Amino acid sequence: MRKRLAKKRVLTTALEELERLHRENAQLRRENAQLRRENAELRARLLELERRLSQNSRNSSKPPSSDPPSTPPPPPKPPTGRHPGAQPGHTGHQRPLAPPEEVDATIPVKPDKCGGCGAALSGDDPNPRRHQVAEIPKTKPKITEWQLHTLTCGRCRRQTTAALPPGVPAGAFGPRAVAIASLLTGFYRMGRRMASAAMFDLFGMPMCVGSVSASEQQTSAAVATPVAEAQDFVKRQNVKGGDETSWFEGAKRGKVWLWAAFTQWVAVFLIRPSRGTDVAKELLGKAFGVLITDRWCAYLWWPLRWRQLCWAHLKRHFQAFVDAGGKSARVGAALLEETTLLFEWWHRVRDGTLARSTFRRYVIPLRRRVGALLRKGAVCGYRPTEATCRELLKLEPALWTFVRVEGVEPTNNCTERIIRPGVMWRKLCFGTHSKAGSRFAERMLTVTCTLRRQGRNVVDYVTSAVEARLQGTAPPSLLPLVSR
Repeated sequence: MRKRLAKKRVLTTALEELERLHRENAQLRRENAQLRRENAELRARLLELERRLSQNSRNSSKPPSSDPPSTPPPPPKPPTGRHPGAQPGHTGHQRPLAPPEEVDATIPVKPDKCGGCGAALSGDDPNPRRHQVAEIPKTKPKITEWQLHTLTCGRCRRQTTAALPPGVPAGAFGPRAVAIASLLTGFYRMGRRMASAAMFDLFGMPMCVGSVSASEQQTSAAVATPVAEAQDFVKRQNVKGGDETSWFEGAKRGKVWLWAAFTQWVAVFLIRPSRGTDVAKELLGKAFGVLITDRWCAYLWWPLRWRQLCWAHLKRHFQAFVDAGGKSARVGAALLEETTLLFEWWHRVRDGTLARSTFRRYVIPLRRRVGALLRKGAVCGYRPTEATCRELLKLEPALWTFVRVEGVEPTNNCTERIIRPGVMWRKLCFGTHSKAGSRFAERMLTVTCTLRRQGRNVVDYVTSAVEARLQGTAPPSLLPLVSR
């Protein structure tokens, strides 16, 4: 009996121990699975952080100014055999001589003796060599004083003060002074204090910082109508580009967005708190014509058939594939080779040495090869490369619109050049302090970038716009003459 009880106790103890071991094993399995998941998450996070740390201007949209010292230099370009400077056949650009009626003083200079034998010389040269020197005279402000008399009525004894004549500014500065002060801050990239100093140093006109700010708001109101007209004009164009970059607004410098759209002759800007589709539609209007952009999702509502993705951005993505290593690197290197070949052909089309019909025929097999490489990259095993390749496959028709439609560029470089003044404004002035300041910034960027594209004088235009507002007349248009 005792032996059986002892055996039963041993068996019970063994079963309890076995149950404990089962529970412990299950717990360890759960902990092991959890640790495996955490390890996979940490490895993925580490890879993402390493990918971000390895980003530079060659494999991402980051500007070259953000590259760390460890960034390898770009590969040297193969020598072309040409000397620096203008090449044979280059059209020279020289300052033309002013016509005789615009010359303020003409001073004849004659040699008095021969440079060879020293004999005395006399007479005139019917075609002397003309040498002109332009100088800026010292500027003195033209000050006009209006004396507003207050007279007393002899019958009712009421005093009446004369009002300023129509067109006379209520402030202390005329239209040209207001225009120049606004352009110093809104175009020539000066702060308000520097603009105040420049107005005194250049024109002898004392102007405080508050007056510079007031001039900005007068100019902003004066150009509001032409800017709105320019915005409607861009929406109706057959080919246009769009881009956006960060901006700062308010006393706390909250992050907003500077949007830009351009056509051949007109560029427009908006500053809005969102980077979403609603602002893109406000800027571009209905889906009309071809739109050249990067891959930002705010433009997904535009039909793929009439959209062109920027190949300069794609080239940086392909370089990121190479930098990732492994299968991703092989796919990226092949895509870069195809991109180089594509641009060689495109440059020949642009130079007129390759017919567009021939270019289209050349692109057919290249397009198939690019599609095959993207499908290969979508299963290469590196998640960022796979995600980019899958997205490009969805957007594939938008890669080749420039081949089909004349007048469409394969890159968005023009819009990025257009938005560059806004980027410099943000870097120098850290954005704008208020919504009114943002309206001034977007309007001045629209006015100055558009006028520069059309080769028109910026100071004269803004002066005319301020004068028109004082006189109650229509301001001058920003649209090119061919569209009016």
